[in-house]
Amino acid sequence: MIDWEDVRHFLAVAQSGTLSGAARSLKVDHATVSRRLAALEAELDAKLVDRLPRSCRLTSLGRQVFERAIEMEASAYGIVRLAKADHAPLVGRITLSAPPVLVTHLLTERLTRFRESYPEIRLSLSAQAQRVSLSRREADVAVRFVRPDETSSVTRKIGTMAFGLYAHRSYAHLAAPQRWEFIGWDQTFADTPAQSWLLGIAGRRPVVCELTYSSEHLIAVRAGVGVAGLPCFMGERDRDLVRIDERAPYFARDIWLVVHSDLHKTPAVRAVMDFVVDVVSECPSLAIQ
Repeated sequence: MIDWEDVRHFLAVAQSGTLSGAARSLKVDHATVSRRLAALEAELDAKLVDRLPRSCRLTSLGRQVFERAIEMEASAYGIVRLAKADHAPLVGRITLSAPPVLVTHLLTERLTRFRESYPEIRLSLSAQAQRVSLSRREADVAVRFVRPDETSSVTRKIGTMAFGLYAHRSYAHLAAPQRWEFIGWDQTFADTPAQSWLLGIAGRRPVVCELTYSSEHLIAVRAGVGVAGLPCFMGERDRDLVRIDERAPYFARDIWLVVHSDLHKTPAVRAVMDFVVDVVSECPSLAIQ
């Protein structure tokens, strides 16, 4: 009988294309991945992977085994989700993944309320810009700015995050739009709709710095570095900032809540989902009009 752990390591190699990449994704060392892969090949008495100098390539049989392994992985995670759904109500650890801007400036501020209402739930709040897999249990509940398309998930639009242009009240060029200098996003988000919107407004005017997250943009605006595109729910709360985009095109990101269909009726998961919906709906700049 083959060992699931051997199969799991084979999957990581097949998906990353290298032993080192698989080791990083599994958080183990290179030798462990190599040993597990060799054990699977020995058990099957077949070669699954051609080890090339800088990569790993699946053999013809390896590609067939990979398809079956994907099905095994989905079934394994499905068993875990069913077990989690059967746990005692309103008890346990629930992982919520959300964009950093919402975690830092909205959800974390209201954790006390959640804790008081559900003292037996340990809420693990993860600020992640990248998309996580609910099927692989990388999170139990996720908030996204792009409409989810997983057929195995339950999805709901819970709000809209509008953006505006903001500058500090003391910004040197505040009264001269032709001299505005802009704060953009770095290469991490170079291809995002928010960056395209901002650069379209800036035109030929200079982008004086590039930062990764909206939290950093807010700090730079407060320091008088230049003009930034900020979510309105952030900009409106800072009395030292002024909104200066009366003629700028409207831009907003929809906020989507998503949960795997196996878990969406679990009481503890429902409590976390309700918490997120309540927090977003209570913020006028985010609520669906």
